[in-house]
Amino acid sequence: MKKKLGDSGYLAENVLVMTLFLAEQMEKPLLLEGPAGVGKTELAKAWARMDGRRLIRLQCYEGLDESKALYEWNYQKQLLYIQIEALSDKGWEAGRQHIFTEEFLLRRPLLEALTSPQPVVLLIDEIDKSDPEFESFLLEALSDWQVTIPELGTISAVTKPHVVLTSNSTRELGDALRRRCLHFYIDYPDFEREMAIVELHAPGLERKFMEQLVEFIQNIRKQPLKKPPSVTESVDWVRAMSLIGQEIIPDNVRMTLTALLKYTKDRDYVVEKLPFLLK
Repeated sequence: MKKKLGDSGYLAENVLVMTLFLAEQMEKPLLLEGPAGVGKTELAKAWARMDGRRLIRLQCYEGLDESKALYEWNYQKQLLYIQIEALSDKGWEAGRQHIFTEEFLLRRPLLEALTSPQPVVLLIDEIDKSDPEFESFLLEALSDWQVTIPELGTISAVTKPHVVLTSNSTRELGDALRRRCLHFYIDYPDFEREMAIVELHAPGLERKFMEQLVEFIQNIRKQPLKKPPSVTESVDWVRAMSLIGQEIIPDNVRMTLTALLKYTKDRDYVVEKLPFLLK
């Protein structure tokens, strides 16, 4: 599985690969926690590519409810049907029996994943941004692989999806949700792993130049910044540095820091500390 993930563009450590294997074999959701930008969402995408599955993504946000996550009735189509039936000989009594059927159902990501005839990967991204009530709503789907729609009853999964939930830990998740998942914390990579990631996504650079860049990034993350650079930002910065000459000197670093640090105060701090950081 580790090689397949690598072939799909994701370099994973052994413990993460084992956790992914167990989630697959035990048919359990996988909860990934860690700082923003360390590869949680990318793991779900790589898992989908590796298994040849379609990725269905549910992006969480404050106020998310079942009408956006599970289903919604197509009210315009229902109204049109009602008007047609009202003009027909059958009348309203006959027509009203048919407006709450699957024909009028708009499937949102969660229901789409459960009713897909082909196995999919369901990514519930940034679950910590949703409300605790939405967590409770998810419990039935994540434990019993089914959902309840009042007008239709219980709908069970046609094929069980691989489920990945990600969290940046902006709030504490409930115990009930955690119990239903396997858990893994993805942290910023160490030097060797970040070197491997850079080599994968920015090939063709001189080894010594890449080592200098990655060492600088690692030092940056130890500083008191508002937002340490993510892995994605690291790769972007390496590419930016390679475009203006493979030499890590203060002027080049200053001109490319916008690819690495996304807050002005962080960039000002690093520029001030450059003589120390580039040693």
